[in-house]
Amino acid sequence: MADAELEEIRRARLAQLQQQGGSRGAGGEGQEDQKRAMEGERRSAILNQILEPEAVDRLNRIRLVKESRAADIESRLIMLAQTGQLRQKVTEEQLKDLLNAISENQRKTEEESKIVISRRKGGWDDDDDLLDL
Repeated sequence: MADAELEEIRRARLAQLQQQGGSRGAGGEGQEDQKRAMEGERRSAILNQILEPEAVDRLNRIRLVKESRAADIESRLIMLAQTGQLRQKVTEEQLKDLLNAISENQRKTEEESKIVISRRKGGWDDDDDLLDL
């Protein structure tokens, strides 16, 4: 899709959202919904430009299972695209590799944050003081 076509779609959607916001009455809720919708459209437009169709399908399936994980992946992909680290469209295999790397990183973080309590066996006990009487 060309940039001009995307911009036209955005304008049409913005007009539609403004029309819906006007029917709700003047309030901050309509503007917040409108901003949220515009942000969602912006993110989806970027993702459609940087992901191959198979990768988009996989990301949508992930969203069905766990919304937060899909949002995290989207944010990382958008960040990579904005910093110029993506040279070509992301394939499904590359998306799988990214998912594996993130899950591995989360496992390591969870392991590092665990607190292990080890008790000594056969050590001193408060009850031992009572036996000396």
